[in-house]
Amino acid sequence: MFTLAELQAARDLVHAQMPPTPQHEWPLLAEALGTRAVVKHENHTPTGAFKLRGAITFIDWLRRTQPDLTGIVTATRGNHGQGQARQARAAGLTARVYVPCGNAQEKNAAMRAFGAELIEHGKDFDEAREEAMRVARAENLFPVPPFHREMVRGVATCGFELFSARPDLDRVYVPVGCGSGLCGLLAARDALGLRCEIVGVVATGADAVKRSVESGRLVEGAQARTIADGMAVRVPVAEAFAIYGNGAARIVSVSDDEIAQAMRLYYSATHNLAEGAGAAPLAAALQERAQLAGSNVGLILSGGNVDMGLFARVLAGQTPQPAP
Repeated sequence: MFTLAELQAARDLVHAQMPPTPQHEWPLLAEALGTRAVVKHENHTPTGAFKLRGAITFIDWLRRTQPDLTGIVTATRGNHGQGQARQARAAGLTARVYVPCGNAQEKNAAMRAFGAELIEHGKDFDEAREEAMRVARAENLFPVPPFHREMVRGVATCGFELFSARPDLDRVYVPVGCGSGLCGLLAARDALGLRCEIVGVVATGADAVKRSVESGRLVEGAQARTIADGMAVRVPVAEAFAIYGNGAARIVSVSDDEIAQAMRLYYSATHNLAEGAGAAPLAAALQERAQLAGSNVGLILSGGNVDMGLFARVLAGQTPQPAP
């Protein structure tokens, strides 16, 4: 998807605005998994999630290719919107961001703090996305899609950092929503000429990506209900599917109970906050523990932006019910 030179240029652009995130081994996680595991801490970016990487490269590309542009519009559950708002405002652009009704309030507050004009619309991400794209056409704002080549080039710097530091990894688990994280990881692996197995992770309540890969064609879900809002996507992105459909080793689904368990384990074993999507790779690795003995495993902790009330219930041993 990208040459090594393209990823090196993206890395330099991203690192000019944020430091590389760490990758750490945690002995209590190794004990729980029965093998060595390294965590890529994307919860340590300036927005608390990996999406900032793609926003840096995307807004840079947008500014160079459309210098007369005044503003953007996009849809999100939170992390994409924070990154796009931060970078758009820094570039002198307005940023209108659509979220579904009932979206996480702390993510909404963070997006507003980064300069977004936030609008709630629809019952889920896909309805919010449809409205954002309609408004873009009506009001001459640039429609920022959930998946774009320049966005993926920035997100791929996460994998570039991880694989450069740990070329010995045998398997990496990564959450899948619209697919930029999985595609970026595949792009970094391939550019570096490595053979690491990459496993995408979805929630059982939002498993359209898994069913699409298994059937070999795009399959839309009837709903996307999960506490992992970063993976709550009902309609897979065709451009992303064209890449991960053949590139990923497989797609694993995890339940909200498993996600909540992984959130608790991240906190007790590493004292890191993991939002639902960020904890899903660990949940999948725990599910596949019997396969991991003797291997080197990577876990993408994609973000730590979880509302306090939800996290408090998770720490109390509960699995909160997702919004209807």
